Amino acid sequence: MSIRYINTQLSKKFKVWSTNRQYYTTISSDHNQQKLIFLLQSCKKTSQTAQIHVSMIKAGLDHVPFPLSKLLAHSSLQDISYADSIFENVKSPNIYMFNVMLRGYSISDEPKLGIVLFNRMRVQCQSPDFLFDQFTYVSVLKCCACLVAGWTGIGVHSIALKSGFDLFVNVKNSLLHFYCVCGGIEDAHRLFVELGDRRDLVSWNILMGGYLCASKFDVIIDLFMKLYRNGFSVSVTTILGVLSAISETRNVSLAKCIHMFCLKLGFLLDLNVATSLISMYGKQGFIDSASQIFDETNVKNDVVLWNSLIDGYVTTGLLEEALELIRSMEQSRLKPNSSTLVSLLSACSASGALALGQYIHDYVKELRLELDVVLGTALVDMYAKTGLLEKATNVFDKMENKDVKTWTAMILGLGVHGQAKRANLLFHRMEEQCVPNEVTFLAVLSSCSHGGLVMEGISCFRIMVTRYGLKPKTEHYGCLIDLLGRAGLLEEAYDLMKELTLEKDSTAWRALLGACRVYGKVDLVGRVKRELDKICNEHPADLLSVSSTYVVAGMIPPNGYEWGRDDQMVKKVKSKQSGKKEAGLSTVELSNY
Repeated sequence: MSIRYINTQLSKKFKVWSTNRQYYTTISSDHNQQKLIFLLQSCKKTSQTAQIHVSMIKAGLDHVPFPLSKLLAHSSLQDISYADSIFENVKSPNIYMFNVMLRGYSISDEPKLGIVLFNRMRVQCQSPDFLFDQFTYVSVLKCCACLVAGWTGIGVHSIALKSGFDLFVNVKNSLLHFYCVCGGIEDAHRLFVELGDRRDLVSWNILMGGYLCASKFDVIIDLFMKLYRNGFSVSVTTILGVLSAISETRNVSLAKCIHMFCLKLGFLLDLNVATSLISMYGKQGFIDSASQIFDETNVKNDVVLWNSLIDGYVTTGLLEEALELIRSMEQSRLKPNSSTLVSLLSACSASGALALGQYIHDYVKELRLELDVVLGTALVDMYAKTGLLEKATNVFDKMENKDVKTWTAMILGLGVHGQAKRANLLFHRMEEQCVPNEVTFLAVLSSCSHGGLVMEGISCFRIMVTRYGLKPKTEHYGCLIDLLGRAGLLEEAYDLMKELTLEKDSTAWRALLGACRVYGKVDLVGRVKRELDKICNEHPADLLSVSSTYVVAGMIPPNGYEWGRDDQMVKKVKSKQSGKKEAGLSTVELSNY
């Protein structure tokens, strides 16, 4: 037996042994994959997912595409940062992995990173082996919608057009959603028309939601009629959209029709639909119909359901009944939340029902409800509007978290009650913790105007424009002009009015006209009156202000502004335009809680 023959036989046996070893290794690897993927689906925390990840690394599965893709898909829904750390170590990610990460970013707090990843994909997409698919465009368009990134979304739309993926219905629906969110409702409607027979119920619901955001409620109702006539089976989302539109239109007959429609198709069994119907009837003042739906609802263990009925009672002015309903809610072993009491507190602020507002505050303490931003702001606003500034300040100081609305409510309350200096100091405190908005600056300017803080008001106006880059509106200019007018700086106020690039506001010009009367500025009052005549019809108060300006200055009014003993000028004006004055009204609260 030769050496050559022995080597040949050994070589054959080694090949068989090597093949069998590879086969058994493959079986073991497949078993580990299935086991780890099964365990991965049961992970509810990132720490548990990390343990599976470690096991995959030990088993050598961290470079195998299929289990690695499953790991990315699961972790991207749990913790996008952890998923990103895994993705960065993948040498050659496939399109599925990219799409998984894109989807994860689109539902996370960092949708901007999804657009960055999409641009990275475009660079890698130069390879013929790596191509986008429809799910890529769906996710990146969702990122654009979350960021309201109009131009970026338009760019993605153009890429989808060039690649032909805009023909897919889900991509078209994503484009519809993007344009609706970004305010391009007309572009969204054109896309909807282009879909033609390929549009599905999702397309209809998205467009109706877009028109709801655009406050075009009649269009929503027309779309719903067309949808029903085209034979589509409507969904809960469709019903909720049309109910929201009817609530705003206050169309009673249509409200009853949609109520019967929901009853016929069994939608009243859905808790969200029942809640929306209660809210709709409550806004329209039909509280009996709202109560009837509430009584007929089988499941009443939902706080939102109770809140909608309570809000209906508040809207119709039945505050005591709303309070009784809150007590009934507590008897049903349901704890009210901040939203339950906010609408009631807002009604107390508007009607001046201080005793009821204080009772609700005591009730909040009794239930030990958390003084969150919404509830705390409502209490601050209620106390400030009813004149109890110290109580408003106490609530304000106790709040751990404050948003821009909380600060603005406190500043406005101080300004209305003549505490201009405190309001100005509070505004500077606010800048250290929160970014003010246009309403905040309006409150500060109004406070400075009523308190005569000229330099502080001008400084605040400058801060608004230079530091925060906010564009002043007519109301801001009106407050500034009123401030200058009260300080006697009428020429400066007039020059500022002439420089306005916004739409002219008659209120601001009338404020300047009133300031001319106070200081007897006859040289300015005529110019102001001519500017006022350009933007509105003649009003009796305008002529009275002009005539009074000459009287204050000790001069005789010019022709057309006679002032006789028997008020001839007033009678002359009334013959041109009726100046009926409404009677004053005040209320006195008698009930105690």
